Amino acid sequence: MKTAYPIILTPVDTGYVVTVPDLQINTEGADIADAIEMAEDAIGLWGIAAQDTGKKIPVPSAESIRCGEGEISAFAVVDFEAYRRANDLRTIRKNVTLPSYLNDMAERAGLNFSRVLQDALKEKLQVHGSP
Repeated sequence: MKTAYPIILTPVDTGYVVTVPDLQINTEGADIADAIEMAEDAIGLWGIAAQDTGKKIPVPSAESIRCGEGEISAFAVVDFEAYRRANDLRTIRKNVTLPSYLNDMAERAGLNFSRVLQDALKEKLQVHGSP
């Protein structure tokens, strides 16, 4: 599910400093498009780190953003689950138990056990897309 966080872009000599008031984080970008992209990346990273540590991700504020002179208000849109799928590529080792005859058949067929398990889990959990 996509979520839109309000952001503030402050012009500086090298581009824009981006503030995400709801999460109290900052980043920067070379131009407006880059700054918004960097904000989306920072929010995505912050969000999956919060999930991993059991913290609740704050709901974006519904209030309008007050900007200072020369600042720009915008929104950064993030889908935390899509961000995790695209960026959290750590691998986890799992021990699997299966009947001997299935193991023998799969080995003779040259199946990659990890790939088969990943494909089955994605299908069962209805996870679409790569990686």
